[in-house]
Amino acid sequence: MPELLSRRRLDQPRRQGRFRVSIDPEAFGRLSERLARFLGTGKFLFWQTLLVVVWITLNLAAASLRWDPYPFILLNLAFSTQAAYAAPLILLAQNRQDNRDRVSLEEDRARAARTKEDTEFLARELAALRLAVGEVATRDYLRSELDRLRTDLLDVRKPRKSRPAAESVRDDHRWADATSAGE
Repeated sequence: MPELLSRRRLDQPRRQGRFRVSIDPEAFGRLSERLARFLGTGKFLFWQTLLVVVWITLNLAAASLRWDPYPFILLNLAFSTQAAYAAPLILLAQNRQDNRDRVSLEEDRARAARTKEDTEFLARELAALRLAVGEVATRDYLRSELDRLRTDLLDVRKPRKSRPAAESVRDDHRWADATSAGE
């Protein structure tokens, strides 16, 4: 089979052109958020107020620099343009924040559901352990039983005064044989 001259794969679509401009779809959203954050600061209000004061002062006082006479139509046009762009930028930033908040809320709900399920599982396991411990011999119970057995053994092994020592040794051997046979 002959080799393809262009070395392009046939199972992939052809590229649109030689120069491709890659645009980040979130770049405009990030820019609008930055602008919306800046528009809501005291720094912006200070510089805008300073600009308006200088604008009006120059147009009223300086006779040679009057580019916008008294009704200040150009200044009003600038404010209208600013408002026309600021409102949609602020709304776009709010929509993006709402989307982030929605995702965060869904993650919090899922985490809370998992925590609730884990807590319920642990509660069931704890209840099962309490029931199991209730059926298991405790340390105090075992200690009291061992003490009782020790006193019983001591009572059995004590030589009786009426019997001779040889009988006592013979009884001890019988007791040892009986206990080893019982195991």
